Amino acid sequence: MNFHIITLFPESFSSYLSESILKRAIKDKKITVNFYNPREFVIQPKNRPQTYSERRVDDKPYGGGPGMVIEALPVIKAIEKAKGKKRKVKIVYFSPSGKQFDTEYAKVATKNCSDIILVCGRYEGIDARVKKVFKVEEVSVGPFVLTGGELPAMLVIDCMARQVEGVLGDFASREEARASSPDVYTRPETIVYKKKKYSVPPVLLSGDHKKIDEWRNQMRNKS
Repeated sequence: MNFHIITLFPESFSSYLSESILKRAIKDKKITVNFYNPREFVIQPKNRPQTYSERRVDDKPYGGGPGMVIEALPVIKAIEKAKGKKRKVKIVYFSPSGKQFDTEYAKVATKNCSDIILVCGRYEGIDARVKKVFKVEEVSVGPFVLTGGELPAMLVIDCMARQVEGVLGDFASREEARASSPDVYTRPETIVYKKKKYSVPPVLLSGDHKKIDEWRNQMRNKS
């Protein structure tokens, strides 16, 4: 599974991708994560280094209003670079008004596509003409507004990576693929805090896996 991230701030991903399961998945080449900064796709000056102002990719919105809008062409060129000649590519465009992202979306996407392009907006958003050039899926990760698309992109990578066989030590360990509960317990069997005892539910100690699955399903339905 190959993730292609269009972002002005690729460094913001480093801490999350360099730890734990995703770090191992990248090392084992179960997934790849590539970055494309729209600033690298602005017109280059001839015979001299590019200045900071020439690397800017945002401007004031037509029609007035606060904030700045990311220009279309640098983003279009970044997507074009990420897409290349690949055939099975899904372009995800993060938007608060988009389709709700969930585990089922992740399952379908990873099954049908080998490459996912995640377009991370910032400021007041990205010039809408990007959506006229490419076929994109507008996706939301929740009923809230964030300052950028980087956090949603990390969430999507994490959820989709779990659907790739070999990323988790045991593919069956995915909670969504088995009977699971929001409540989990480990040793010791009983703990004491401020003179009060807290014990593991007896069903989990019974060894009866049918009853344990029933209990887990009941707990999941209650939550």
